Amino acid sequence: MSWVAGVEGSGYGVHHLPYGVFRVGSGEPRIGVRVGDLVLDMAGAEEAGLVLAGGALRQPTLNAFLALGRPQWTASRQRITELLTDEAHRAAVEPLLVPLAEVRMELPFEVADYVDFYSSEHHASNVGSIFRPGQPPLLPNWKHLPIGYHGRAGTVVVSGTPVVRPHGQRPGPQGPVYGPSVRLDIEAEVGFVVGVSSPLGRRVAAADFADHVFGVVLVNDWSARDIQAWEYQPLGPFLGKSFATSVAAWITPLDALRHAFVPAPEQDPPVVDYLREEPHLGLDLRLTVYWNGEAVSEPPFAGMYWTPAQQLAHLTVNGASLRTGDLYASGTVSGPHRDQVGSFLELTWGGTEPVVVGGAKRTFLADGDTVTVTATAPGPDGSTIELGEVTGTVTPAN
Repeated sequence: MSWVAGVEGSGYGVHHLPYGVFRVGSGEPRIGVRVGDLVLDMAGAEEAGLVLAGGALRQPTLNAFLALGRPQWTASRQRITELLTDEAHRAAVEPLLVPLAEVRMELPFEVADYVDFYSSEHHASNVGSIFRPGQPPLLPNWKHLPIGYHGRAGTVVVSGTPVVRPHGQRPGPQGPVYGPSVRLDIEAEVGFVVGVSSPLGRRVAAADFADHVFGVVLVNDWSARDIQAWEYQPLGPFLGKSFATSVAAWITPLDALRHAFVPAPEQDPPVVDYLREEPHLGLDLRLTVYWNGEAVSEPPFAGMYWTPAQQLAHLTVNGASLRTGDLYASGTVSGPHRDQVGSFLELTWGGTEPVVVGGAKRTFLADGDTVTVTATAPGPDGSTIELGEVTGTVTPAN
């Protein structure tokens, strides 16, 4: 039980405690931990000697804290829980709680590298059927390795940042046409934030996932489908993806998700040695996609074919190093049913089957549309964890 009013029964109770970076007015960015509808000022807590992290919590981003590793992450979490549950600390801690309504959230970490995977069998099959009709929906390599691409770290933005409609080439009846994308889409995903780095040339095993990954963040990898369809052969996603990737303002620590790990789908054919993990676990995260405030889909993350640990192992199997602040995302989360897909490409089957949103038939995104992705996970003792939402509004092309 917490002495903080209003947190019992909240998806942001002391069983959660996600980290973010906030400002109050014109003040400098400060690290905070959310509890209910309040933000615990961690910079102030470390300055007061209430939490010890070697000054890492007095930085403008989470990177220095992320680099400290799991023993420090766990110790800090235990201490924060103590501060928020033991009435003896109330007088010292209460002045450090800031109403969420009074803060502006910032990108919580400096993104080092960004990699996006393609790990939902349902999504990959749907996209294959839409883009390659009459051919096998999955390419021959898909069940042998987690497919991914290297994105643009510099265009990862915090939730709430406007998304400018991108320009690019798209296919036309007489050849390529240049101009603003007319098939702007979303991809509801789950991202993983790397804390502990690894040296160039050393592979990271799937079993070492929790030693390197600090936590989980919701992602919307905005996609210009017309640009993507023209450019992706033979090298894959580029300008159709690199203009914006939105992430939630709050990072949920892995320690908060201990009750959300569940058996992952069986993999057939068997994977090669470096991708084997025991136990083979995914996460029971239940996403909801809102289009202009209307729920249009509920993608289930537990059914993802490739797990976060396997993605990390594949990411480094060639000796590529990890850096503090690396972000890798799951790829679009889609289930077996139309109301469980994580993109509007699938929801409208390539734009051929419009859906009704706000009383109007819709296919892809129009200027002024807002998309929000939320998620929940099971917590201890039947509680629920509510991950930080990721939202963005489309603005006209420049």
